[in-house]
Formats: sequence, C-alpha cells, structure tokens
Amino acid sequence: MAKRFGGKFSPQGAPSDQDQPARGQFDGARVEPAGARANVLFVPAIPLVFLSLNDGAIGMTIGLVAAGLLTAAAFLLREGLRAEAAYNAKRSARRPAFPRKIFSSVLTGLGAALASYRTEFLDAETAAQASLLAPVLFGVVATALHSVSFGLDPMKDKGMEGIDTFQQDRVARVVEDAESHLDQMTDAIKRAGDRQIEARVERFQDTARDLFRTVEEDPRDLAGARKYLTVYLQGARDATVKFADVYARTRDAQALADYSALLDDLEQNFAARTRKMLLDDRSDLTVEIDVLRDRLQREGVRLD
Repeated sequence: MAKRFGGKFSPQGAPSDQDQPARGQFDGARVEPAGARANVLFVPAIPLVFLSLNDGAIGMTIGLVAAGLLTAAAFLLREGLRAEAAYNAKRSARRPAFPRKIFSSVLTGLGAALASYRTEFLDAETAAQASLLAPVLFGVVATALHSVSFGLDPMKDKGMEGIDTFQQDRVARVVEDAESHLDQMTDAIKRAGDRQIEARVERFQDTARDLFRTVEEDPRDLAGARKYLTVYLQGARDATVKFADVYARTRDAQALADYSALLDDLEQNFAARTRKMLLDDRSDLTVEIDVLRDRLQREGVRLD
C-alpha cells in the first residue's frame, strides 16, 4: 500500500520532542536593569561629604544628611528599576507594593535642596539671611528631572483578570523558594572552577525558569508542578553542592560526566513538564470554545 513519504525535514513533517533545538549560550540572558545610568547617581554624594567636613558643625551636618539622602535615593532607584524589569517580564503581575522610583525622586529632590541650602547657609552672614527660594527650586527641578529620566513605578496590576489572587500568592511564595534554590546552585557551582559546567547549570536554570513563568501565568498548574519546584530543585541544589566540593578537590572526570548527565535528565523533565502544562492550557481553551459553540447552537445562533 502506498505511503506518503515524510520526515522531520518534509513540509508536513513535525519535529519530535527530541528534535527541539538546543538552547544557545545566551538564550534567556537578562540585562541588568540598573546599569551605569543609575549607578552614576552614587557619585554626587562622595564630593559632597568631603566638601562638608570643614564647614563647621551645622554645615557638615547639612552636607552629610544631603549626601545620605542622595545615596538612599540611588539605592531605591536601583531596586525600583529591577522591580519594574521583573514586572515587565511577566504577562500577569501586580504593581510593586512600594513605589521605589517615586520615593527615589523625592529623596533626590530633598538631597539637592539640602545641598543647595548648605551653600546658602555658608554664604549668608547669619542663618536668618539664608534664602529658601533657591533650595526649593533646586529640589523641585531635581525631582522633576529624576522622574522624567527614570519614569514612575508601574501603578496598576497587569493581566490579573480572572486570576485567583490567593492562589497566585501561593505560587509567588513557592517560586521565591525555587529561585533561592537556583541562587544557591549558582553560588555552589562557582566553587568547581569550571566555566563550562557553570554555563551548563545556567542553561538548566533557564529551563527551570520557563516552568516558573508558566506556573505564574496559570496558578492552577501549581499542584502538578510543585514537586518540580521543591523536591527536584532541592535535590539538584544538594547534588550541585556535593559535586562542586568533590570536583574542586579531585577534578574527577567521572563525577563531571555524572553531574552533566543529571543536568540533562533534569532539563528534559522540566521542559517536558512545561510543554505538558501548555498543552493542558490549550485543551482547556478548546473545551471552552466547544461549550460556547454548543450553547450558541442550542439558542439558534448560526455560526456559518
């Protein structure tokens, strides 16, 4: 009997799970959101501290407080940029509970105002003659420029329609613990002193984070993925710690091969679980569509 020829390179050929392309070295790489543009804001506080040391008790105190406010603003800005990047990376996310970037702008304005008042105070013959107009103007302008340069924090939730917030909070706690396991794996594997195996661990972590994102987008998948996020990751962390200690001392090639094989197995299982959850979501969508079609047909609505 005739049979149509087909294969993975044929037009109708569908690649199997084993034919999935391997991840590239930089697949899933994330850019540090708090780059040089944010880190440079730590600089103004440094000369302000040294310039204030010989200004007397009041001048020094004002200068040090202003430097502290500017430094705190820079720290808040870095954390705010990271929180915003995490918010943008997710399809559904809550707005940050604490508006770090807004408070960073306010602290920057206060720091600039105090630094300006310090100059006014030192130039005036008496404290009563020190003008407040210039410090206020400098503070307002600094706050406005900071807000324009770095923007505001996300002010509303994203993609939260139809999501059980209680279940999502449970997912957030589980994912946070899972991320801590991955961080511990990263710290442990550095002791092995092998850049290739470090890159291999990073590729596994990217696959694990794909599972994290899938569960976050649909918290109903938590029950099926919990053992992956807890038991399997804890085992991977413990195995990584033991391997790093052994390999750092002995450079045992067999230990390296066994650990690499473990990472391969874990990556395949995590990827398979992610694909299964995505297929389940698609099946749920198909059921919803079929139910709606049947209801419309019973009510006499034509779908032609």
